[in-house]
Amino acid sequence: MAQGRQSTTDAAAELARQLYDALMRERIVPRFVDSYVVENSRQALQVHAVMYRGLLALLQREALLALCVRALEIVCDEPRAQGRFKPRPMPRREAALFRKKFLASLVRQQGWAIGEALDFQRDLQTFEELIARVGPSRRSRKPFEAANHPFVDRCAFLLDSSFLEQARMAASKTLMDIEELAEQIVHPADSKENSIGIR
Repeated sequence: MAQGRQSTTDAAAELARQLYDALMRERIVPRFVDSYVVENSRQALQVHAVMYRGLLALLQREALLALCVRALEIVCDEPRAQGRFKPRPMPRREAALFRKKFLASLVRQQGWAIGEALDFQRDLQTFEELIARVGPSRRSRKPFEAANHPFVDRCAFLLDSSFLEQARMAASKTLMDIEELAEQIVHPADSKENSIGIR
């Protein structure tokens, strides 16, 4: 039993580390903002260096939330093969323990104070609740449609509230990149067992 808990803790900590490292390495947020500025001639967003860095930090947090939500959804909620039995999602208690260990690891890795940790946890739950309320889309989104996702709305408002529709479209494209990144981390194509040790 203790060994099972340790492996859950290790897998949760590894997932938290990989998500943050990949988000930084792929530079999703800086590319998102820079391409938005160029495509929409919104150079004013980059004029003040301090404000620009602050914007990037806020959007980075939103991207981390979206990345965590998708990765946890894949790990905890999507059916997975269990030997000869038909695929099932992670049992509820195991999923709750995994989420708890994941958040604790993320807080330690980020060096957040208790207030920051609670804010992130609350926002993560809000994202999950809003996504669950919308439910899975029955059809694929058209290129001119923005995704119905809290990341899209929050990022659009933070990025450029006076050009909300253009910002929502740009955030939708970025959300696709974030969700693809989560898939790559949890289910690497070149391995039968994923890199965080969750079967």
